[in-house]
Amino acid sequence: MLFLLSPAKSLDYDTPSHTAAHTQPLFTHQSAQLIEVLKTQSPQQISTLMKLSDTLAGLNVARYQAWSPRFTAKNSKQAVLAFNGDVYGGLDAKTLSEQQLVWAQAHVGILSGLYGVLRPLDWMQPYRLEMGTSLATPQGNNLYRFWGTQISDYLNERALADTSPVIVNLASEEYFKAVDRKALKPRVVSCVFEEFKGGKYKIISFNAKRARGLMLRFAIENKIRSVKKLESFDAEGYGFTPAVSTPDRLVFRRQQAD
Repeated sequence: MLFLLSPAKSLDYDTPSHTAAHTQPLFTHQSAQLIEVLKTQSPQQISTLMKLSDTLAGLNVARYQAWSPRFTAKNSKQAVLAFNGDVYGGLDAKTLSEQQLVWAQAHVGILSGLYGVLRPLDWMQPYRLEMGTSLATPQGNNLYRFWGTQISDYLNERALADTSPVIVNLASEEYFKAVDRKALKPRVVSCVFEEFKGGKYKIISFNAKRARGLMLRFAIENKIRSVKKLESFDAEGYGFTPAVSTPDRLVFRRQQAD
């Protein structure tokens, strides 16, 4: 079983890692190709392309210029500890033990516009490149064209180790679109998190993102290896709702005051 997660826009390179364990990212050749394209962009072009403020555009242009194909302890940090958004607040990876991080390394993939797929302990240099960015490369006019079937091919390879391979999709739609479903062989199970608000159940983005991290935390702590066991997830008031779920779409709901 492999859990897929989105990255985060916010990064934390100030807090020291609580583990020295690390691996090298797998798609560095592709990342270097993208960096070469990004290096041709001015701060104004990056601002327009990514809808960033001038300050953020300048920061990321500096990051592209500093990016190196050689990953070290000085220029990198483990991906799961570097990302710092809503999902990662729920996951709270900085409190995972060494053993839990090792389990996550074997069962988690983080989709990335620049890095393709990152394992939790893969060293990562800071960047901003969302998967939905319309960055033109020789492969096409966006990152979905650039990555093509490469991500699906990699996921297929990882799935070979499982007797009944399953991918649990905890990624956003923007990122999961980078997975070519026609080329993907494993079964895909998605988890949906809804709140009761305004008289009905609905997905509230911030809460759903945090819940994805909570679900992954639950899976890591309990070494979940079957879809059925995911149904017992109950963090922060969520409960599995079989009446609106299907075998490949697990819905978790909770009451939320207006």
